[in-house]
Amino acid sequence: MSKIPTTMRLDRLLSNLGYASRKEVASACKAGMITLDDVEITKADTAVPLERVRTGALKLSGESVDPPTPLTIMLNKPLGCTCSHKESGLLVYDLLPTRWRARKPTISSIGRLDKESSGQLLLTDDGDLLHRVIHPKTHPPKHYRVTVRDPLKGDEAALFGAGDFMLSGEDKPLKSALWTPESTNSGVMVLTEGRYHQIRRMFEARGNLVTALHRFQTGNLPLGDLPEGEWRILSTAELALLFSETQR
Repeated sequence: MSKIPTTMRLDRLLSNLGYASRKEVASACKAGMITLDDVEITKADTAVPLERVRTGALKLSGESVDPPTPLTIMLNKPLGCTCSHKESGLLVYDLLPTRWRARKPTISSIGRLDKESSGQLLLTDDGDLLHRVIHPKTHPPKHYRVTVRDPLKGDEAALFGAGDFMLSGEDKPLKSALWTPESTNSGVMVLTEGRYHQIRRMFEARGNLVTALHRFQTGNLPLGDLPEGEWRILSTAELALLFSETQR
């Protein structure tokens, strides 16, 4: 694991955060546009304490600059939005500040939600966190509200929870999943793994079709009342909630 620096040159920092080139940062300093604790920074090579940046003390044109790495956000992904950097149509990255496309290191989604699914999506530039969330041994439970086309048969909880349910085209059974029905054609699914289109394929194997899929919690971290299409930065305490739920 690489050591995270405690300070960084101002021009390199603002370039890494996607605000401006190093040359443009030098010009902004001369124009008195950059302050730290309300004191103007006149030289672009000034070493800036990153902890002060995280508290919002570094400002550009009077606005606090974004926190440096590690940065993790939670987004309420709307329907029709794709978790990709390159595909056509609306992308989840289009919902974030444009400057973030130039951030170093790059912000990536932690897992995916398909285009027709909505809800909680985590994005980060922290590679260690990303791998911890997706690794089979530390994968936190993910909670989904599911609506299906046809009435439930009543045996889904037993079948999905047995730990031997097979998906078409695969040679390894799914881990035990927790299914709790809430109506004749809806319920909550809790998964401890994340295979491709897993919930949709689980119901397809039963001759049913998922018509709505919404992730509302990961570990003990809820989506809460975050509006659709909006995002917010997660605190250290909130990140700890990802792994505070007992693994099944």
